[in-house]
Amino acid sequence: MPKGSPALTSARKEEIVSACARLYETKSFKDITLKDIGGATSFTRTSIYNYFQTKEEIFLALLARQYRLWVQDLDALIQSADRPCRADAIDRFASSLAKRKVLLKLLSMNHYDMEENSRTENLVEFKVAYGASLDAVRRYLAVFFDVTAPADADRFIYAFFPFMFGIYPYTEVTEKQAAAMQCAGVSFARQSIYDLIYHCVDRLL
Repeated sequence: MPKGSPALTSARKEEIVSACARLYETKSFKDITLKDIGGATSFTRTSIYNYFQTKEEIFLALLARQYRLWVQDLDALIQSADRPCRADAIDRFASSLAKRKVLLKLLSMNHYDMEENSRTENLVEFKVAYGASLDAVRRYLAVFFDVTAPADADRFIYAFFPFMFGIYPYTEVTEKQAAAMQCAGVSFARQSIYDLIYHCVDRLL
């Protein structure tokens, strides 16, 4: 890590992650290179290695950022004054995640390789953000659904969080994929991210 204030280091890392996020809007993970990311920052490409050693570390930091944003959304709902009915509470939960398409897209990637190609300190930082999302969901369940027993909350979490890995590929189907399924005789009904989440949470609770 280069010498400098923690604030400068954090700002540089955020700039790199933001550059990666912009590229990810139009390019796939496999097509984005460290050179591409470096070209989208205000400093030299080689400087990236002072903060991230692999492309996977940058994407892992982007995923951690997305988890943190989702936690902020959930906490804002929890801290709101009103207490909606069950259907509205599910609606707000589904909406909070439906607007995090980047999070869902990243979750559909191969996490094993992403984590394997990241240094331990980067992986720990990501796990902190991931753990915070688990805690936020537990708080949400307790406040809006009176799910206060740890075992009950865990049953929801260990059913819903693995489900999240499949939301993006089941809702963002390309024309090529749709054509292939049609040729293969596989029936497919397009669903929105919101609908998929809402119906899953409704069933689980």
